Amino acid sequence: MVKQNQSIMALLLLFLILAISAEVEGAKKSYGMYNNDNNSVKLFVFGDSYVDTGNFIHSGAYKPPSGMTFPGYPAGRFGNGRIITDYLGIFKTLVDGPNLTIQIDSFEQLIKQNVYSKTDLESSIVLVNAGANDYTTFILKDRNIFEIHKFMKSLVDEMIVSLIRIHNLGAKKIVVSLLQPIGCLPTISVASLYIDCIDLFNLVSRDHNKMILGNLEDLNKEIGKPIFRTLDLYNSFLSAIRTIQKKRKENSTLINPLEPCCALGSVGYDCGKVDEKGEKKYTLCEKPELSFFWDNAHPSQNGWYSVFMQLESSLGQIFGKNL
Repeated sequence: MVKQNQSIMALLLLFLILAISAEVEGAKKSYGMYNNDNNSVKLFVFGDSYVDTGNFIHSGAYKPPSGMTFPGYPAGRFGNGRIITDYLGIFKTLVDGPNLTIQIDSFEQLIKQNVYSKTDLESSIVLVNAGANDYTTFILKDRNIFEIHKFMKSLVDEMIVSLIRIHNLGAKKIVVSLLQPIGCLPTISVASLYIDCIDLFNLVSRDHNKMILGNLEDLNKEIGKPIFRTLDLYNSFLSAIRTIQKKRKENSTLINPLEPCCALGSVGYDCGKVDEKGEKKYTLCEKPELSFFWDNAHPSQNGWYSVFMQLESSLGQIFGKNL
């Protein structure tokens, strides 16, 4: 695990360095996105709990056993350790927090208050990761699956409005995460007893991503520059899961990648939940460091490592200086 942790740190460092201007020599050591130097390139992140590193103060991410692998205590990440760097959805979801529109409103206020300048945005990268919570909320509320495409159209339309807002604020490089295969999330795959992903819901992800890709292509053509790029979480998740499933066929002692490590007796998101006596209302797998999913929605540190390995070859093109 020491070697793997070193690899994760190396990949995370690569991710951050790629997001920072080559001219800023000190960025490799200080993670330039936190540098107040106006000449440094920052990585601005909007989205849900997949990219949140500690903003949701009153969430389960600040309760044990979150953070048990890294940093060793609950620190606001939704998982046992490092994440890819997912908070909420585009509309109001089952999670009680600011949606994408409100996040952009807050960011706009920071610009008006001169916390960030137009130059900061023009020279930096914006990462937007949102949408999964909206679909799982739609599904878990027992709404008609056959009406989901109408919902999808309104969701994508709203997301495009948000992306245009971010561009109009001055952002010149905007990376949009494609939706992960939601049919593989434990909260959905439990319907198959975690034997396989539910392809009907993965189809929702594929249709969503197709619609997003078409809209972003149109926007880039209209602007005349490749302002918008995509991060393919769909295929990277699916490839990572399939790879582990294949290995598991050869070695049945390996952990099922679709089964959550930290979970309630029933489907839910409340890893770390305790009763009024302080007794745990969840179970924890024997080897969290080997699981793929931490809870019913979020990958574990090992899960993100597996996904990151699938994304590694594309990161230079997506986050590089010539984006």
